[in-house]
Amino acid sequence: MIKKRIYKLFSATCYMLSWCSVLFCSYSSAEQSQEIFPKDAKLERVWSEGQFTEGPAYGPDHCVYFSDIGNRILKYDPKTGKTTVFREPSGRANGLCFDRQGRLVACEGANGGNRRVTITDKDGTVRVLADKWQGKRFNSPNDLDIDSQGRIYFSDPRYVGDEPREIDKEAVYRIDPDGKVTQLITDVQKPNGVAISPDGKTLYVADNNSAAGGARLLLAYPLHADGSVGPRRVLYDFKNERGIDGMCLDEQGNILAAAGAGDKAGIYVFSPQGKILTFLRTPETPTNCTFGGPDRKTLYITAGKSLYRIRTSVRGYAVYWPVD
Repeated sequence: MIKKRIYKLFSATCYMLSWCSVLFCSYSSAEQSQEIFPKDAKLERVWSEGQFTEGPAYGPDHCVYFSDIGNRILKYDPKTGKTTVFREPSGRANGLCFDRQGRLVACEGANGGNRRVTITDKDGTVRVLADKWQGKRFNSPNDLDIDSQGRIYFSDPRYVGDEPREIDKEAVYRIDPDGKVTQLITDVQKPNGVAISPDGKTLYVADNNSAAGGARLLLAYPLHADGSVGPRRVLYDFKNERGIDGMCLDEQGNILAAAGAGDKAGIYVFSPQGKILTFLRTPETPTNCTFGGPDRKTLYITAGKSLYRIRTSVRGYAVYWPVD
């Protein structure tokens, strides 16, 4: 009888230890999957001659295109280390994104800009995709993303510019491939960064109002197959801190967001549920970020007057990616 009890106790102990081992391994794997930046990765400033940099996008030529709000779009070539002017004037371009055909789509803002969304063909021709909704001019198109159907989602706040406003609401819009413009999201104060999840089922929006008591939220909207959205969820509230400007996603669905100021300025990495996984401090106030590099493991960051980069442990996500 005693031997049987000892045997049962021993078996139970082994069973518990086995489960502990499984749980430990699972926890370790989860922790490893959340490692975004390698321990030996260093943040490198590759260019610093701008007025106010914004909206980086990785192009089909493996160069990084970004806006200098001083009215030009620049191109950084990682192979040569040189930065050249791609388009000037840019119409006060801000957010940039490439479509499936490798054409640059740009949000052009106010404050002397064109207040429209344009596409630059490979021959340099600039075409207007949308500059009005129901006959009224946009406030100041800011940032954008494109889904697998070629639909463009962009934010239209008004931060600067004395131009008369024709649309009262600061909203998020959708441009369909046939040119139809839909006012999609209006339950925000000042929509800024927008990004679509890897599975195409969530539209993330940064509501960033710097006024006293203003919203500084990371929001998630269910994104339906027809391009419509469901009720929003608040994933994170920055409260009194500077909220999110621009953002991008990795292949795991994590959100890399440019936010914060002072010693809290940097890239905040959120899980799809809104949990902060890690933080990368930047020397200047960050505005936006995008993945680049042939292996999609280099994060480019616009901040202050500069363009930065850092190697990552995860691959970046994009609906359209250059294919050599």
